[in-house]
Amino acid sequence: MAITPRLDLRQSQSLVMTPQLQQAIKLLQLSNLELREYVEQELEENPLLERSEAEDNSGDGLGGPDSGAADANSGDSAEGEGLEAVDFSNPDKDGEAHANDMDVDIDNDWNTEEVSDAEIAAASMSEQAFSDWGSGGGSGTDMGGGGANLEEMMPEHISLRDHLTSQMAMTLFDPVERMIGAMLVDMLNDSGYVSGDLEQVSDSLGCDLDQVEDVLGKLQKFDPPGIFARDLGECLALQLQERDRYDPAMQTLLDNLDLLAKREIAALVKVCGVDEEDIIDMVEEIRELNPKPADLFDDVISQPVIPDVTMRAQPGGGWIVELNAQTLPRVLVNNTYFARVSKTASKADKNYINECFQSANWLVKSLHQRATTILKVSSELVRQQDAFFAHGVQHLRPLVLRDIADAIEMHESTVSRVTSNKYISTPRGIFELKYFFSAALASKSGGDTHSAEAVRHRIKEMINAESVDKILSDDKIVTVLNDAGIDIARRTVAKYREALGIPSSVQRRREKCSAL
Repeated sequence: MAITPRLDLRQSQSLVMTPQLQQAIKLLQLSNLELREYVEQELEENPLLERSEAEDNSGDGLGGPDSGAADANSGDSAEGEGLEAVDFSNPDKDGEAHANDMDVDIDNDWNTEEVSDAEIAAASMSEQAFSDWGSGGGSGTDMGGGGANLEEMMPEHISLRDHLTSQMAMTLFDPVERMIGAMLVDMLNDSGYVSGDLEQVSDSLGCDLDQVEDVLGKLQKFDPPGIFARDLGECLALQLQERDRYDPAMQTLLDNLDLLAKREIAALVKVCGVDEEDIIDMVEEIRELNPKPADLFDDVISQPVIPDVTMRAQPGGGWIVELNAQTLPRVLVNNTYFARVSKTASKADKNYINECFQSANWLVKSLHQRATTILKVSSELVRQQDAFFAHGVQHLRPLVLRDIADAIEMHESTVSRVTSNKYISTPRGIFELKYFFSAALASKSGGDTHSAEAVRHRIKEMINAESVDKILSDDKIVTVLNDAGIDIARRTVAKYREALGIPSSVQRRREKCSAL
């Protein structure tokens, strides 16, 4: 049989994700901040999209009945009133009425009665005095003739780089040393330590390693103390040297920080050659130091979490789940502009405007579907975790994505995308929707399973309540949990304890004894 190339036609079926479907899936997993950025980009690119005035006049954003309220204890999941939560087509028409309220005749607010000559003269003198102050003539401070700028009078935040650069200008006069110093400043991490290797600096600048170390020694004398250290021990040593407290015993203590972390006081007494009282005094001096000197110039602004969903108690019992209108971007499709342009546009322009029209309509539909899906998933989560909201984390029930997906008849991947980077405001605080999903631990008696998060909380409470003479080991915790009907292994307890940042029983005993 000869092997020759040929063309064959075959029919087959396959699942293909259209660009519109990909956009809907992308919007579903975006956080509220990422969604606003995406919508802003679409508003710039699509001439048929407009921002709804209702978005700017949404009040406090926490919504009411029109925010998509859903009773979490009822069977419906936002199919009825939930659709009103994302109204992308009804702009606020009260803007013109509010604007008309501002059109007030000046005669209604200004007294136009005849003014005496003395009052006119006094007003002229006041106007001249204000003009002189604004131009710097009558002010004790020269404003440069441009008037007082409040922004310029506000204190400027000095960054760590600017603070160190100003010190280098007064300390390092050699151009090569300044170049080395600038490169070392760029190598500082968030804590103020030199994160790179000094050999990289010497290789990059073509200078000797000794010269780099010499410049580093000069930089380590800068403010704040401890800056430009290469590790924690050197950072603490630099601060102790400034205080003139870096004696041989303290040096030995800093060389054995691992023993100090384990609270092995007896071993430190033997290594440092001092008594226990001196060790305690030295430890107190170390506690007064700053292990992260760059934190003094930390200008990171903490952004508060804006919940996507809010819930509150219903007067007759149960919970009311609402979409947070503040996180819902409201956009409209300008049908009037589309109709006007379509009549007079050329063929190429018509194709372009039709694509924009379809894209705008699909975006509005995708936003509507996203909001409805979030409300569905949130309402079902609140319904299934009702005991947690009523009684606390001890009653958090084990839950997986499949449980929610089966209840609302959606796919697990959809529930996973909805719960990623989405937050809900509850009477017990703000939680990520992923928080309510927890693995299950079996019961000793074969009854209901226990949530892993609830077990971790119980372990933390047990350890916090322990006394100095009764430190709970992992085996003892296993025994107590087994007696309570929770089937758990010792390695699981150790894993949960380490995840909570709780040291071992030996370490906890040393810390409690040293605290006494």
